Amino acid sequence: MMNSPSNHLKNEKSPYLLQHVNNPVDWYPWSDEAFKIAKSKNKPIFLSIGYSTCHWCHVMAHESFEDDAVASLLNDNFVCIKVDREERPDIDKIYMSVCQMITGRGGWPLTIVMTPDKKPFFAATYLPKETRYRMKGMLELIPEIKRLWENRKEELLKTASEITSTLQKFTKNYEGQEITKTTLERTYNQLFNSFDEIYGGFGAQPRFPTPHNLMFLLRYWKRTSDKYPLKMVETTLEQMRQGGIYDHIGFGFHRYSTDNKWILPHFEKMLYDQALLIMAYTEAYQATKKQIFKKTAEEIIEYVLRDMTSKQGGFYSAEDADSEGEEGKFYIWNYEEIEQILTKQEFDLIMKFYNINKDGNFAPEAGVKGKLNILYQTMSLEEFVKYYRISKKELLDNLEKISKKLYEIREKRIHPDKDDKILTDWNSLMIAALAKAAQVFDNTKYSENAEKALNFILKNMMQKSGELFHRYRKGDAKISGYADDYAFLIFGLIELYQAIFNSRYLQISIELNKYLIEHFWDKKDGGLFFTSDTNEELLTRTKEIYDGAIPSANSVSMFNFTRLARITGNADLEKKAMKISKVFSDQINKMPSGYTQMMVGIDFAIGPSYEIVIVGDEDNNKTKKIIQTINSTYLPNKVIILKEINSKKQLIEKLIPFTKDYSQINNQSTIYICKNHQCQLPTTDIEKMKKFLE
Repeated sequence: MMNSPSNHLKNEKSPYLLQHVNNPVDWYPWSDEAFKIAKSKNKPIFLSIGYSTCHWCHVMAHESFEDDAVASLLNDNFVCIKVDREERPDIDKIYMSVCQMITGRGGWPLTIVMTPDKKPFFAATYLPKETRYRMKGMLELIPEIKRLWENRKEELLKTASEITSTLQKFTKNYEGQEITKTTLERTYNQLFNSFDEIYGGFGAQPRFPTPHNLMFLLRYWKRTSDKYPLKMVETTLEQMRQGGIYDHIGFGFHRYSTDNKWILPHFEKMLYDQALLIMAYTEAYQATKKQIFKKTAEEIIEYVLRDMTSKQGGFYSAEDADSEGEEGKFYIWNYEEIEQILTKQEFDLIMKFYNINKDGNFAPEAGVKGKLNILYQTMSLEEFVKYYRISKKELLDNLEKISKKLYEIREKRIHPDKDDKILTDWNSLMIAALAKAAQVFDNTKYSENAEKALNFILKNMMQKSGELFHRYRKGDAKISGYADDYAFLIFGLIELYQAIFNSRYLQISIELNKYLIEHFWDKKDGGLFFTSDTNEELLTRTKEIYDGAIPSANSVSMFNFTRLARITGNADLEKKAMKISKVFSDQINKMPSGYTQMMVGIDFAIGPSYEIVIVGDEDNNKTKKIIQTINSTYLPNKVIILKEINSKKQLIEKLIPFTKDYSQINNQSTIYICKNHQCQLPTTDIEKMKKFLE
């Protein structure tokens, strides 16, 4: 490989960009410098977008970007720019939309060729080095683009302008009709029609967890008392827990399953998946009291706190699928290896419980050579106990011993790379998840870790102006925050306030919400732009609404605005929430099952919903009992306010003026409940409160 003294990535902080620092390709980060050079040399831009734990990004890098012949062609004919999609989702979203417009599909690595003024005229995803299976290779493609640029440049420029114009029209939104219960029903029917009754989940393979689908279904079950939505949730969560998509030894979920049975995963682990799945399993436990849901949520948290948490309290972004150049090698097992580690009794048990097979238990297309095994269950604990006539306690005790032995051996293996950058939006989802788990499981350890992460963000990633940074790594906070960063942090702050009732967190959420509206709100048409009015100007200023792997900022903000309106009595926020739903209603109504986080917000806004004010000191036993009773009940459409009697703690009255007149009855912790804008008489009787809430 030729030396690359001019590779311009060496001062970057992104683990993904640093993976390419020694490529012979003369990579630049996204920068004014790169575009100025492209203009001065009259060269098109070769833009490559990916992320550090992307398997096919690694493949393309090893195959092409580390190859001298490909690098020479790229360097001679382009100015080459590398972008980490997790650092710059604003760039990624625009050019992914372009790829989907041009090719009808998308994914990573994302490959774009564009003019020096950022207008694209070619888009693709993974490209091989040499042409194969009708997929044009880099060695053939680059000379073709060179000839077009030299001989038909005006045509390319015209095409680029037309694509850009179409993109800008495509990103416009216009106000439609109010979303009603009918849309909730259609969302449920679409999920029902794509539901897999045997293995859970929705649609064809590959199968993604999509926890917000499940959280919507829980609310739909609560709304309608129809038992089938709950069955859909339970089946999906149980089958996912049993499948190979779950790491039965080290805990946490892999990115997605390549099959419809949740057996063979794509092995990377993402922080946002862990956060959203903690929420789904926690709410499912709250609704059903099934211990397996609680156990799963607690195990995911154990994994995150053990393996994905920095010393300062922030959460790392992801763990790679690959180790030693092979996908999944860290996680899978050789039959003889397990046989040597365990006693005969333990080995006999794990063979049955986790389907261990001498010839391996998954297809070779996993990309790993040899007769290897993924640990997965085909029976639940209850089914296994009944079938093999073993006591549940004995089974659990043995599984714990076995898992400990396997974990200790696995820890000695070469670990997948960890993407240790800290992102505000993903951290905020984990803060919300830990706060929710703290409420439902009455576990202060979870709220303490949520606070630690929050304080890390407030100290390192928030400026005095209220502006957030998006990314932190090795002491460097950089990149202006996106709507996701604000919306998700506000979400986390509200959940943390609901967990521990620190009024300061509520105050920060209100202040951040004001900043979000001031700098991201579309004052003409409504809705939130993805970028601030202070951000770098790109081809277009997009608004995100689709709830994909991660919910959109508009969907989460619709939920936040409604909750803050109910907490503070600010009717303007309720109007803003309604405006968001109207701006995107035409888009949503075409396929509402693609917007299930928005449907969670709509469900809250439509009601029934509850505002609960508790007047009493937090450390008072009766106050604690009231809060525990409320949190043990699945009542998703509620807000709780705690007004403490201690006069030193009356920030709450400044934030929520209507609480000034709320007082105790007979010096006892007192509960005020309003439902659908109608208030009941206050009570000190917990049983009366329970009856009303039920």
